Amino acid sequence: MSKNINIALVGNPNSGKSSLFNVLTGLNQKVGNFPGVTVDKKTGIALIGGNISANIIDLPGTYSLYPKRSDEWVAYKVLLNQDESIKPDMVLLVADASNLKRNLLFCSQIIDLKIPVVVALTMMDLAKQKGTQIDIPGLERELGVPIVAINPRKNKGIAPLKKILEFTIQNFPQPPARDFIDSGPLAPEAIKEIREMIPSTSSYRAIHYLISHEHFSFSEKEQETIEQIEISNKFNPTRTQAEEILQRYGRIRHVMQQTVVENDPLQKYLFTERIDNILLHRTWGYVILLGVLFLLFQCVFWVAQFPMNLIEWSFAELSAWLSGVLPGGWFSDLFINGFIAGIGGIVIFVPQIMILFGLVTLLEDTGYMARISFLTDKLMRKVGLNGKSVMPMISGFACAVPAIMSARNIENKKERLLTIMITPLMSCSARLPVYTILIALVIPSKLVGGFLSLQGLVMMALYLLGTLLALIVAWVMKWFIKSTERSFFILELPTYRSPRWKNAVYTMIEKARIFVFQAGKVIIVISLLLWALSTYGPAKKMAAVTAKYDALMQNATNDSTKSELEKERRTALLENSYAGTMGKFIEPGIKPLGYDWKIGIALVTSFAAREVFVGTMATLYSVGDDADENSSTLREKMHAAVREDGTKVYTLATGLSLMVFYVIAMQCMSTLAIVKRETRSWKWPAIQFAYMTVLAYLLSFVVFEIFK
Repeated sequence: MSKNINIALVGNPNSGKSSLFNVLTGLNQKVGNFPGVTVDKKTGIALIGGNISANIIDLPGTYSLYPKRSDEWVAYKVLLNQDESIKPDMVLLVADASNLKRNLLFCSQIIDLKIPVVVALTMMDLAKQKGTQIDIPGLERELGVPIVAINPRKNKGIAPLKKILEFTIQNFPQPPARDFIDSGPLAPEAIKEIREMIPSTSSYRAIHYLISHEHFSFSEKEQETIEQIEISNKFNPTRTQAEEILQRYGRIRHVMQQTVVENDPLQKYLFTERIDNILLHRTWGYVILLGVLFLLFQCVFWVAQFPMNLIEWSFAELSAWLSGVLPGGWFSDLFINGFIAGIGGIVIFVPQIMILFGLVTLLEDTGYMARISFLTDKLMRKVGLNGKSVMPMISGFACAVPAIMSARNIENKKERLLTIMITPLMSCSARLPVYTILIALVIPSKLVGGFLSLQGLVMMALYLLGTLLALIVAWVMKWFIKSTERSFFILELPTYRSPRWKNAVYTMIEKARIFVFQAGKVIIVISLLLWALSTYGPAKKMAAVTAKYDALMQNATNDSTKSELEKERRTALLENSYAGTMGKFIEPGIKPLGYDWKIGIALVTSFAAREVFVGTMATLYSVGDDADENSSTLREKMHAAVREDGTKVYTLATGLSLMVFYVIAMQCMSTLAIVKRETRSWKWPAIQFAYMTVLAYLLSFVVFEIFK
């Protein structure tokens, strides 16, 4: 008879939990969100042995059963059986042998919850390098649970682990026979009353019901009863927690004296401290950090351009082929220029997302990521953030979508929200095509000081402007976003170790999949909507344009004239479409910034993706659909563009104003979709859209007035 059992995979952060999950489940994985919380839920099927398969639930890493972050609350509720969607039959706990004392705290708490548990001991090689020797049979006797030494990175110990799991499952999972510490004396009367109220509850579980019942799914009557038990027994959660932790560490100290032999603790972290003396130096630490970030940017921009160009070319070829084989009509146009173009707009960002998260994972694995947060904490804290905000901001230079997703590791809700709200101000790679063409239009190609490119300096100034505004906005917003949650920057600096390449690959694939299937849905909808707005318009206006150019085409005498007329027809149809009508409608509002109706259309279409600006300009100025192959012609046409009064459209003032607008304005639907997904509300993306648009308008107006 086959069995299927739910196993919760838990452990401290950086203990090797993700590596074990990947080894056990292979490609049989799914990623979603825990109900009501924006925290990744990874599940996978593992064949344990014989006719037994297990549903492995990879819970977020946590240090103890006293949660502070949203992801720690997720793991906590599952372990306390307060999550209706997940009911684990047993726990597979991953413990880092090189930091055994810290890991045993969490392990001992789970043991006292009376949950069937198997311990997988990782990092044995690292412990050996430190001179730490662990008596595993002795440790099993002290803890009262089975323990298996494994190395998931090298696929060692996995077979014995599966045998232990199989044996435990076949003999029906039994909770640990004895308590790690005696929890009863911590609050005897209160615990007794809770256990009378909820039979078969362990003393330690009763303590957590007393401490955290407000966050649990008890009925209103049960909540009132527990509250009354607290009051009548004068239960003090803080004192109880402190006494418990002291007792646990006292018992852990005894266990380690019996089962672990360690070298002189002063020599344990000698290697790490030597490297930290360099990487965390007051001066050289920042120099090295800038060097690392420079290399990170170069890889994201330079390496990603090759697969991105290939994807762009592939979709262009696919669109051209489909145009040749599909019959003409609105459906073909919708499928090619709406659906296929929308998918291309999603997939083209995948290389950047994969490379960015792959590199960040490698930095995390080596232990350097924690050092970056430590170095920048002082600056970030002055504007209402903390050191952990710096990596999402840096990631925003590549793409705001994965950058905002990476803000999840910021524990403080206010600081996480502030980071999400300012990250889109960092100039992402989608802005580069806009910067490039506008700088080429209005900034002369000359050298400053004989060796610095003026155009390059303007480009750098645009990036610095976005960064400076992000810090200013964070400083302003911190006074308006209220939070009673105190901010602590407590960060464990892990030991340095070689990166796990396989883990980086898994992370790259997972993040790309989340982006494609979550944000991609919104992008497709927006792409189809914009296609409709650009293709259709008021019937009378569109019919008049069609009739006019049909008559002109009949009188055309050569192919060159017909080609020009066809381009003019497309421009006229776009001008009279709903998108063109919007451009004309908003022209009075954008005229103070130096923009005409054509720029207005580009602003509207750019809300799908900023780089659409170039393609929109190519269509408006009748140079064909492929802006890349005819970029010089596009610049010439834009340079020659004049208004109705004969004045140039793209002056220095207009160009600088437009660049500033694109630096600041929220013109990315996928970013708004991710902000909604992360905050679980349309309130914050609406505020973000409003403040960025208003700020972009005001500063663009100021720049235009200064330079006109």
